[in-house]
Amino acid sequence: MNAPANVPTFTLERQRQVVAALRPLLPEGAVLFNEEDTRPYECDGLAAYRQLPMVVVLPQNEQQVIAVLKTCRDLQAPIVPRGAGTGLSGGAMPIADGVVLSTARLNKILQVDAYSRTAIVQPGVRNLAISDAAAPLNLYYAPDPSSQIACTIGGNVAENSGGVHCLKYGLTVHNVLRVRMVTIEGEVVELGSGALDAAGLDLLALFIGSEGMLGVVTEVTVKLVPKPQVARVIMASFDDVVKGGDAVANVIAAGIIPAGLEMMDKTSSRMVEPFVKAGYDIDAEAILLCESDGLPEEVEDEIARMSEVLKSSGATAIAVSQNDLERLRFWSGRKNAFPAAGRISPDYYCMDGTIPRKRLAEVLVRITEMEQKYGLRCANVFHAGDGNLHPLILFDANMPGEFERAEAFGADILELCVEVGGTITGEHGVGIEKINSMCVQFTAAELDCFRGVKRAFDTAFLLNPDKAIPTLHRCAEFGRMHVKNGQMKFADLPRF
Repeated sequence: MNAPANVPTFTLERQRQVVAALRPLLPEGAVLFNEEDTRPYECDGLAAYRQLPMVVVLPQNEQQVIAVLKTCRDLQAPIVPRGAGTGLSGGAMPIADGVVLSTARLNKILQVDAYSRTAIVQPGVRNLAISDAAAPLNLYYAPDPSSQIACTIGGNVAENSGGVHCLKYGLTVHNVLRVRMVTIEGEVVELGSGALDAAGLDLLALFIGSEGMLGVVTEVTVKLVPKPQVARVIMASFDDVVKGGDAVANVIAAGIIPAGLEMMDKTSSRMVEPFVKAGYDIDAEAILLCESDGLPEEVEDEIARMSEVLKSSGATAIAVSQNDLERLRFWSGRKNAFPAAGRISPDYYCMDGTIPRKRLAEVLVRITEMEQKYGLRCANVFHAGDGNLHPLILFDANMPGEFERAEAFGADILELCVEVGGTITGEHGVGIEKINSMCVQFTAAELDCFRGVKRAFDTAFLLNPDKAIPTLHRCAEFGRMHVKNGQMKFADLPRF
C-alpha cells in the first residue's frame, strides 16, 4: 500500500528545485505545487491508491512538453503523464518526488478529413468530442469506453481502451493510424503513418497500451467510420447465468459478429434499473445486449439469426429495439453500471480481466463461489463478445479489513483468468493495481524482455516508473508470500 495521501514524501528543497527549473518553461499558472492545487491529481479513477504529487505541469503545446521532459531528465525527476484521470488501474497515480505532466490543455481537434476518413487531434481531446466533430460528415470514432464523455484520446492510447462496440470495430490500437510522441530525451518521434501501413517494425502497436512508460503523446491520427444506416439491439433475458454465458459463445460460433455483445448479471441489472430505467428484467439471472448495425436488410437478417440462437440457448424473453431512442435506452444501463453501484454499496472495486469466450459460464460460477469465500458481493458486467470481464466487487472501506478482502478477491479473479487461458487485463491496463498479477502471468524471462523494451525508450526509467512491469525481486517476494497450486513462481531468485 502506498503512503497515506496526506503525507508528502518529497522534500521542500527538492520541490523548490524542480519548480524553479520548470517555471520559466511554462505560462503563468501552469506549474502547480501548493497542496490545494496538486491534491486533485493524487489519483486516477482507482481512488484506493493515492500519492500527493510534488509538482503538476500543464503544458499547452508540443514545444513545452519537450522542454519539460528535457528538464526532468536533467533533474532525474520521474514523470507521470496524465490524461483525464478516468483510468481504473492507478496508471496515472503520481510518483513520490516526481512530476505529473497533464495533457489536458493540448485539446485541439486539428483536422477532420471526410475523404481519408481520419481526424488529427491533440491528446487532451475527449473521446466523444471526436465523434461530435465528425458528425456533420456522417462519420464517428468507434472506440467507446463507458467514460467516453470525459476520457481523452491520449489516455485511450496509453491504455488501449475499448468499449461496448470493440467486438466489431476493435480497440484503440485498431483505430489509430499515427501517433506523434516525445521521448524522455525530448526527441519527437512519429509512429505509424496516415496510410494503412508504415515501413519498419510496428512500433505504433507497441506504443499503444504502453501506459505512459515510453513517451508522451502530443498528436494522434485516428480512423473515422461511417455512421451505420440502422442499428438495433436485442435484449435477451436468461434464468441462469450459465445459459447466458453459453449463449455468448453460441452467437459467435454461429458466425455472427455483433456490433456489441454485452452481459449483465442479476445484481448488476437490479442496481442499474432504478437508476436509468432501461427496461431490464430484474428477475432475470442474466441479460444479454446484442447489437446489429449496417444496412437495413443486413440488420434485419442478423437480428433474426441472433434471436434464433438466443432462443435455442435458453433465453426466457427477447425484446428488440424499435427505434434509436429505445436502443440508447437499452444501452444506458450498461453504460451506467459503474456509477449505479453507488446505489447499493458505499464502495466498489472494478476488475478487468479477459478470458476465452467458451469459458465464460465456468468463470461466472467460480466468481459466485468466491463471493462466499470472501464474504463480499460481486456485480458482473462484461464485454462478453470478446471475453472482457468487469466484475464490480462491492465493499465498505469504513469496515476494517473489507478493502483488503476486496483486493484479495480481485487478485483471485485475475488468477482465474490466467488459469483458464486468459489475461489479467483487457482494457484498463496494469498500472499499480495488477502489478503483482503480472508475476502470476509472465515468467522471469518474459518480464526481462518487457524491461528491455522500456530501457530502449527510457534508459533512466523516468517515465511512469514502478508501473505495469514488476521487478524480478518484487515477483520473488510475491511468490514467497503467495503459493498457488503448490508452486511458487520466481522462487529461485535471490531475496534482498
